[in-house]
Amino acid sequence: MKILVQSSGIDVVPGIINELKAHQPDWQYFAWPTDEQCDYVVGWKPPAELFTRQPHLKAVFNYGAGVDAVLAMGAVPAGMPIVRLEDAGMAQQMAEYAIYGVIYHQRRMRTYHAQQRDKHWQQHEDRGNVQRPTVGVMGLGEMGGTVATRLANFGYTVRGWSRTKHSLDGIETLAGHDALPAFLSGCDVLFTVLPLTATTQGVINAAALASLPRGAFIINGGRGGLIVDADLVAALESGHIAGAMLDVFHEEPLPKDHAYWSHPNVIVTPHIAATTPIKDGCAQVVAKIAALERGEVVSGIVDPKMGY
Repeated sequence: MKILVQSSGIDVVPGIINELKAHQPDWQYFAWPTDEQCDYVVGWKPPAELFTRQPHLKAVFNYGAGVDAVLAMGAVPAGMPIVRLEDAGMAQQMAEYAIYGVIYHQRRMRTYHAQQRDKHWQQHEDRGNVQRPTVGVMGLGEMGGTVATRLANFGYTVRGWSRTKHSLDGIETLAGHDALPAFLSGCDVLFTVLPLTATTQGVINAAALASLPRGAFIINGGRGGLIVDADLVAALESGHIAGAMLDVFHEEPLPKDHAYWSHPNVIVTPHIAATTPIKDGCAQVVAKIAALERGEVVSGIVDPKMGY
């Protein structure tokens, strides 16, 4: 078995190869670029040239949960299976990111950070009437479902929204475009981890933001394309939206002249909400390749029409 490993951007190829070898030492591993003919590619944003030079590949393993980037490139030949990673430890990280964002907003940490800079001592906590925000989670798949459950276990009232109906114990869930305004109207904090598809592009727009209660807080751990940036900035400037914590953007790295960098009510993080754990991710890849070789059906195969 010959496995090709490729990555665009940060060079994680040597680490992935070493970890794949640790899980399956009997296979051969090659770093892109190479003309050694391989059976499978494990990669991130593989270029069209790769598939031209590797005509015998059986499947592409996307080294991450989101597949919008590889689908947008249009490089993968029609009919070739694309297999995405499922969780592999990313859901817990995403839940931690969401919980931090909710607490940051709820406990007025932005105010206290500003006071520290000014060496100003003032308490804003109402100890007699501690109110926890209702958190809305958009996207209830593997990752979003874990986020919603962890937030509920943390004591927050949680509601969920997804394209199709999901059921989660103790969590009110709504589904479909028609239910979106009603869902948003009850969210003090909105967390989104939706995949980026033709139907979710720009879903957080002026109309969606207006449906949220005044003073709502936005957390985006999904994809930058979910948010219409100009609409969010306008809602922040008007005061309708109190703040945002954003991990993903239309263009990454975020351009230095982007309004988010300097906005006092926005926290920018560099796409770190949930990174792929190399050990668990490689273990999942090896297990799925072995299953495919045995003729078994594996989970995580992407439907290009759905976008995930």
